[in-house]
Amino acid sequence: MLRTLRLIAADVRQKATWCYGSAPLPTILKTLATDGTAAMVLYRLTQAARAHRMPVVEMVLNKTTNLVGGCVIGRGADFGPGFVLIHSNGVVINGNVRGGSNVLIEHQVTIGADRRQTPVLGSDLFIGAGAKIIGAVTVGDGARIGANAVVVKDVAPNTTVVGIPARPVQRREDRGNEGAASRADGGADAASLPRG
Repeated sequence: MLRTLRLIAADVRQKATWCYGSAPLPTILKTLATDGTAAMVLYRLTQAARAHRMPVVEMVLNKTTNLVGGCVIGRGADFGPGFVLIHSNGVVINGNVRGGSNVLIEHQVTIGADRRQTPVLGSDLFIGAGAKIIGAVTVGDGARIGANAVVVKDVAPNTTVVGIPARPVQRREDRGNEGAASRADGGADAASLPRG
């Protein structure tokens, strides 16, 4: 349970930093009341119930996430610390998806399977509103997925992709590698997306 509490704390701190630029206690409390945070917490509790082999509790928590957050996160989906639903409404994540740390997701995002093959997501990612990541693709660390992009091919690390199908438009190293997604700069193409 201590691990779960640490993950929840890391998630909420990351969201506070993204939305408000810092994470002191008053900001953390404010973040707990923002859209999507309840779904984040319920997702972590679902993971804990799964780890402790409590299938009934796991199912109830998962359904509560659907009702409260307006999103569907498969019970087996696994993300590292700093998992953030900036807005949870309409998010759908397949239960076999694996993600690293500091993954920030806007509303209406789908991360799903194609022929039972699911994406693998790196760390320090920003996934813009309405984006779709489908099938056996790998999204590298530090990537940015633009709003409404449809990703069906691998995305290189530190690359911004946009369009249908998604194509690279910029590598962040070309701009002097301005930092990870947690810096809340949003990147050139993600900057126009709402933050909180």
